[in-house]
Amino acid sequence: MAGARETYDAMAAEYAAHAEANPFTSLYEAPGLQALLPPVRGRRALDVGCGGGRTSAWLLEQGAEVVGFDVSPELLRLAHERLPSASFVVADLGAPLPFEDASFDVAVASLVMHYLRDWAPALRELRRVLRPGGALALSTHHPAMDVELSRSGDYFEIEELRDVWTVGGREREVRFWHRPLSRMFREIADGGFRVDELSEPQPLPEMRERFPEAWERLTTNPHFLFLRLVPR
Repeated sequence: MAGARETYDAMAAEYAAHAEANPFTSLYEAPGLQALLPPVRGRRALDVGCGGGRTSAWLLEQGAEVVGFDVSPELLRLAHERLPSASFVVADLGAPLPFEDASFDVAVASLVMHYLRDWAPALRELRRVLRPGGALALSTHHPAMDVELSRSGDYFEIEELRDVWTVGGREREVRFWHRPLSRMFREIADGGFRVDELSEPQPLPEMRERFPEAWERLTTNPHFLFLRLVPR
């Protein structure tokens, strides 16, 4: 996750604003992920890779007690300034987490898992900190979409991909990992979870008028994949 830390520290403020306004997140990813969550009022929620606090803000609005972590100190600074009633800590999803066993009712991982080459160790840590009956909801890149960026063109290859984003008027190179769907399911099982629900939702209808090009793309091609996992 070191590369992700450097990338997001460098564009923290611009990225946080971009994530709030981007139709791919606000009108597609966020509602798709939220639909997989159980009621969170009165529950302790872990925001995995919380960034600037976009998902944490929604969890607080729903009445959850929120703890967020991210590898980027700059993004966490923005999250803390925005949401002083939540708790935020610097932590690396690719390393042991600084939380006690069975300390959360629900965990939410919004567009963070694809930064890891290996999912199983991270999932085992998230399994450890979840209470019995807990759930993990995650969104990640759809493996069919990632092939567009692949140098090998091999869907079945585990491959580091590179993309260039324009954020705050500047181009930024972002790296992440592609894996086929079958590999995802193996790593989910190795991490101590089973898939309770898999979703490939459509964007909210308002996108059609406001962002017709995004609407056309997202209603005809897979972009993100949404999963609700429960402990095995």
